[in-house]
Amino acid sequence: MTRSKWKTNLIKTSLRNKIKNKSIKIWKKNESISKFLIGKTVFIYNGKMFKKFNITRNKVGYKFGEFVTTRQFNKKQKKSSKKK
Repeated sequence: MTRSKWKTNLIKTSLRNKIKNKSIKIWKKNESISKFLIGKTVFIYNGKMFKKFNITRNKVGYKFGEFVTTRQFNKKQKKSSKKK
Protein backbone atom coordinates (compact mmCIF):
# COMPACT_ATOMS: atom_id res chain seq x y z
CA MET A 1 0.00 0.00 0.00
CA THR A 2 1.42 3.37 -0.98
CA ARG A 3 1.40 6.65 0.87
CA SER A 4 -1.65 8.88 0.28
CA LYS A 5 -1.24 11.63 -2.30
CA TRP A 6 -2.62 14.34 0.00
CA LYS A 7 0.26 13.66 2.37
CA THR A 8 3.63 15.09 1.45
CA ASN A 9 6.75 13.01 0.95
CA LEU A 10 8.23 11.54 4.09
CA ILE A 11 11.32 13.65 4.88
CA LYS A 12 12.87 13.75 8.30
CA THR A 13 13.18 17.36 9.49
CA SER A 14 16.42 16.67 11.35
CA LEU A 15 17.95 15.60 8.01
CA ARG A 16 18.18 19.28 7.02
CA ASN A 17 20.31 19.98 10.08
CA LYS A 18 22.73 17.17 9.23
CA ILE A 19 23.59 18.67 5.82
CA LYS A 20 26.25 20.82 7.44
CA ASN A 21 28.26 17.69 8.24
CA LYS A 22 30.40 16.14 5.51
CA SER A 23 28.92 12.67 5.90
CA ILE A 24 25.22 12.09 6.44
CA LYS A 25 24.23 8.70 7.84
CA ILE A 26 20.69 7.46 7.21
CA TRP A 27 19.14 4.46 8.94
CA LYS A 28 15.56 4.67 7.63
CA LYS A 29 15.22 3.67 3.99
CA ASN A 30 11.59 4.75 3.64
CA GLU A 31 12.43 8.46 3.52
CA SER A 32 12.18 10.29 0.21
CA ILE A 33 15.13 11.98 -1.47
CA SER A 34 14.53 15.74 -1.68
CA LYS A 35 16.02 18.59 -3.70
CA PHE A 36 18.26 19.95 -0.95
CA LEU A 37 20.35 16.75 -1.04
CA ILE A 38 21.43 17.07 -4.71
CA GLY A 39 25.20 16.76 -5.02
CA LYS A 40 25.64 15.37 -1.51
CA THR A 41 27.02 12.00 -0.45
CA VAL A 42 25.06 10.01 2.10
CA PHE A 43 25.67 6.69 3.80
CA ILE A 44 22.63 4.40 3.93
CA TYR A 45 22.43 1.54 6.44
CA ASN A 46 21.42 -1.77 4.84
CA GLY A 47 21.20 -3.76 8.07
CA LYS A 48 24.86 -4.71 8.23
CA MET A 49 26.96 -1.77 7.12
CA PHE A 50 26.71 1.70 5.60
CA LYS A 51 26.84 1.98 1.80
CA LYS A 52 28.03 5.15 0.07
CA PHE A 53 25.43 6.81 -2.15
CA ASN A 54 25.78 9.92 -4.33
CA ILE A 55 22.57 11.85 -5.00
CA THR A 56 21.88 13.28 -8.45
CA ARG A 57 18.95 15.20 -9.89
CA ASN A 58 17.46 12.04 -11.44
CA LYS A 59 17.08 10.37 -8.03
CA VAL A 60 14.92 13.09 -6.43
CA GLY A 61 11.52 11.74 -5.42
CA TYR A 62 12.63 8.15 -4.97
CA LYS A 63 13.16 6.44 -1.63
CA PHE A 64 16.60 5.66 -0.19
CA GLY A 65 15.74 1.96 0.05
CA GLU A 66 15.31 1.59 -3.71
CA PHE A 67 19.03 2.02 -4.29
CA VAL A 68 20.46 -0.08 -1.46
CA THR A 69 19.89 -3.82 -1.36
CA THR A 70 19.66 -5.64 1.93
CA ARG A 71 20.10 -9.19 0.70
CA GLN A 72 23.11 -10.75 -0.95
CA PHE A 73 22.87 -13.43 -3.58
CA ASN A 74 25.35 -16.23 -3.05
CA LYS A 75 25.79 -18.74 -5.83
CA LYS A 76 26.05 -22.32 -4.83
CA GLN A 77 29.46 -23.53 -5.80
CA LYS A 78 29.95 -26.94 -7.27
CA LYS A 79 32.28 -29.17 -5.37
CA SER A 80 35.10 -30.26 -7.59
CA SER A 81 35.96 -33.89 -7.34
CA LYS A 82 39.63 -34.64 -7.55
CA LYS A 83 40.64 -37.55 -9.72
CA LYS A 84 43.57 -39.65 -8.64
